[in-house]
This record gives sequence, C-alpha cells and structure tokens, in this order.
Amino acid sequence: MTSPVPKLRATLLVIYTPNLERCRTFYQALGLTFEREQHGSGPEHFAAVLPGGTVFELYPATEHRRTGAIRLGFAVESQALTPPLEPGRHLLTDPDGRTVEIDAR
Repeated sequence: MTSPVPKLRATLLVIYTPNLERCRTFYQALGLTFEREQHGSGPEHFAAVLPGGTVFELYPATEHRRTGAIRLGFAVESQALTPPLEPGRHLLTDPDGRTVEIDAR
C-alpha cells in the first residue's frame, strides 16, 4: 500500500544572476510584475508574486551565490506576453542561458 502524496505548492523561487536588469526585463516581458526589495542590509533584488501566491525573486549573483542550472516552466495567456506568442509550447532562453518553457494559452 502506498502513502498518499501530500499536496505541495511552491512558495518561493529565487534565481541568482549577474544580469539582474536583463533578467528582470526578460521575465517582465512574460507578464511578471516586479517590486524592488531589500531586506535589512541584504542586497537589492526584485520580487514578483505568481498566480497562486508563489514568490519569484531575482537576486544579484555573488561569489557565494552563483548562477546555477535550472529549468523553469510557466503557463501564461499568450496575449499577456511581450511580444505575444502563438498558443502552444515554446522554449525560450533567459539572459543567463536558462531554458524557460512557456505554455502559451
């Protein structure tokens, strides 16, 4: 007998980048709205809240927090994209070389 799988929900996704402004522009073109934030003496960064409440943050990379490989996927209304995409699956590349899968609806 298998145990029931708990329902999980991502609450935070942080990307570290040496291209902070370029990445903000890239993800903003996908429809995200970013706010500039700084917690205490920490670095300035950008934060957006995705539908469902997940926080997506872009932080400047440092020698201790480098850019890593990650693949992201977003489902978005095709009209919300800048520029709009045809409906369907699209693989884009962000300024740091990460693959971003877009399911345009």
